[in-house]
Amino acid sequence: MGFSDLLDRMLGRAPEAADDRLELPAPPTAQDVEQALAATEELVGASTLPSVVVARAQRVVDTVRDTVPRMSRISGSSLGYTVVATATDYLPEAIGAYQRLPRRYADTRPVDGAKTSLMVLVDQLDLLGLTMDRVFDAVYRDDARELVAQGRFIAEKFGGSAGGGSLRIGADDHAPVPEQPDGERSNDDRGAPSSPDPTASPRTPTTDEDDSPSISPLSPPEGRTS
Repeated sequence: MGFSDLLDRMLGRAPEAADDRLELPAPPTAQDVEQALAATEELVGASTLPSVVVARAQRVVDTVRDTVPRMSRISGSSLGYTVVATATDYLPEAIGAYQRLPRRYADTRPVDGAKTSLMVLVDQLDLLGLTMDRVFDAVYRDDARELVAQGRFIAEKFGGSAGGGSLRIGADDHAPVPEQPDGERSNDDRGAPSSPDPTASPRTPTTDEDDSPSISPLSPPEGRTS
């Protein structure tokens, strides 16, 4: 018992209770996941890994990065845990374990049946890639459903089957031209002659219309003989 405890007891003051609560670390945030992905990309680019490993690792990184914007929605769920664990643990540890082995041993010595360390890593990356694809689809499925529902609503609201009208314009949908009163017609409409019909045959003029006699160009004039 210390002096301060004895003094507190003499003065009737209760000693301060010790805070023995266990403080848990805060869950990883979207920024933590982005930093883990950047570190994994740096790890992959800094070493000479086989192309089959680089392509599969980049596929996992890209899928996880596309899921990060929805971290707040899936935080605390099994999907959120899978995303965080893949970015911070599963992916970098798998690549790191392979890199710690000599290349000749990792690529030629069987370690799991007939599989070499390289084959085992490729299988792990394929499984991570498939898992993250499923997580990605599950995360954005709700947004896709909302988009489909909104598209159906717009189609029902403004489509051709809606009762509120149609936005389609056809040849028969021209607006009618209103008739003008007789007093507002122009002088050209009242006095303009009708246009001749181009299909009508020409009419031969009669004697009343033309009093001059017709002269044949081949007939000689009167009083002269040929």
